Amino acid sequence: MTRKIILCICFCAITLLMGSCGSSMNAPTPRKTALTTAPKPLTPLSENDNLRFKYFYYEALNQQTQGHYDAAFELLRHCLTINPNAAEAYFSLSAYYAELNQDSMALVCMKQAAELSPDNDIYQERLADAYIGVKNFPEATKAFEQLYASHKNRTDVLETILKLYSYQEDYDNVIRTLDRIEAVEGSNEQIALGRMRVYSLRGEKKKELNELKKLADKYPNDMNYRVMMGNWLLQNGKSYEALQEYNKVLKEEPGNLAVRMSLLDYYRSQDKDSIANMMQEQMLVSNDVPFGTKMQLMRNVVQWNEEHGGDSTQVLNIFKRILAQPQQESDMAELMAAYMKVKNMPQDSIDNVLEHALRIEPDNASVRMQLLQAAWAAEKTDRIISLSEQGVEYNPEEMVFYYFLALANYQKNDRDQALHALRQGAAQINAQTDKDLASEFYGLMGEILHDKGREQEAFAAYDSCLHYKPDNLGTLNNYAYYLSLKRTDLQKAEQMSYRTIKAEPNNATFLDTYAWILFEEERYEEAKIYIDQTLLNDSVPSGVVLEHAGDIYAMTGDMEKAVEFWQKAVDAGHDSKVLLRKIRNRKYIREDEK
Repeated sequence: MTRKIILCICFCAITLLMGSCGSSMNAPTPRKTALTTAPKPLTPLSENDNLRFKYFYYEALNQQTQGHYDAAFELLRHCLTINPNAAEAYFSLSAYYAELNQDSMALVCMKQAAELSPDNDIYQERLADAYIGVKNFPEATKAFEQLYASHKNRTDVLETILKLYSYQEDYDNVIRTLDRIEAVEGSNEQIALGRMRVYSLRGEKKKELNELKKLADKYPNDMNYRVMMGNWLLQNGKSYEALQEYNKVLKEEPGNLAVRMSLLDYYRSQDKDSIANMMQEQMLVSNDVPFGTKMQLMRNVVQWNEEHGGDSTQVLNIFKRILAQPQQESDMAELMAAYMKVKNMPQDSIDNVLEHALRIEPDNASVRMQLLQAAWAAEKTDRIISLSEQGVEYNPEEMVFYYFLALANYQKNDRDQALHALRQGAAQINAQTDKDLASEFYGLMGEILHDKGREQEAFAAYDSCLHYKPDNLGTLNNYAYYLSLKRTDLQKAEQMSYRTIKAEPNNATFLDTYAWILFEEERYEEAKIYIDQTLLNDSVPSGVVLEHAGDIYAMTGDMEKAVEFWQKAVDAGHDSKVLLRKIRNRKYIREDEK
């Protein structure tokens, strides 16, 4: 509970006591003046002083309600100069000091309020809470004990007292408090188990067992208490007696799951692993065992197997026996796939198990994503499309399936299908959507639209991409480069491109874009610096980059080097009529020149 909430509670309590209305507050400005907290001997106030006190006290509440906390604080302090024995003023000030993180003063005020009004339950309880706040658990215990003395029916107070005694390791009083709770509520399992924990901590094994026996005798038809007794006996080295208890349960309830689980531990403790393993497998293929228990048992099988040689064949055979039965959930198949992955088994074999999981739960998006990741790594485009289409059908809210579907179609040069998938996915974007994923959607959409010659739509998609992720470097670079090719918005293009080279100063693609934008801005010497950096960081520059280098060198006056770069561009397969004219005429020619 935060301090502000505490203050709300305090002032609500005041309104109950005084018949006024309060609200939450912020901390007043701390004052250096000390507060005199020692109350004076109780003497009746004169009628005039009583009226003055009420006036200033209610005005303090009024100021607090209006949010004038400094004024309220000072008015409360003034109230104590009129009546040093006003419990309600101390109570109110305690909340302010707590808000100011002056815990010692808050405690002093709360203590004064409780002492001046010992019958006020709210004051007594807040005092106890204040002691807990400063970790003075003995005093907190005393305060709660005093509160309980006046309210014998409040077991909630006893529960707090129980926790305090437990924290202080005062086990005698823990037992005494449990007895008091039992006197009010009657005996129950929690009380018995509480006593057992104390006896266990104190090493009083006989008392611990007797408490468990009493519980089992009280509920003779609940075999789980007999199982608990058997477990206790087994843990304390009394394996023969434990087996007797387990057999009693089996006689009454042959299908009792708890005792069957305990017998596994028993046989393990007796080095009878073969019997334990046989029982475990029987439970795993039994229709009477809940699925959650089977999952835990199978994890135990894996762990035991790893600790005893790690023979994966045995584990896989058990998995196969389980999965041969009808399954309502895919978790067991997923566990098998995870085990196979840890054992570095072939991906195709893992995929077969994951596909089995999907047949059980076709809408399991997590399993489908695992299959998609494997297909992506193996570059199986058609499989990616198939899995993604099914994902869209079963999980239309999962945007990642639309994205994989778009990527796969894009790789197959089916731009229309890719764009359709992206638009379907974009329709699912909402306030909870991962912003990086939303950005990638619009970034790829922009690329496709630009490929299709729909530049304005592409630029709008890029803007949406950068809205969700302003530092999407790929989009910043492409958007900037396409603007430079149009020779429009060059300042915007330069700003976007500059952000990419600041983020990745050795990225040749980003450097080339920035160099070309500077070239289009006729800042040729600066462009030369960045094209040189491009070539330094690109071991195999493309024909486009080489042509850019030639153009930039031509405009900086180094025609020999320019022709050399242009020729290299041709040799790299980037030949065009304009490029050949540049070489032939030994001068830079713009693409749009005739």
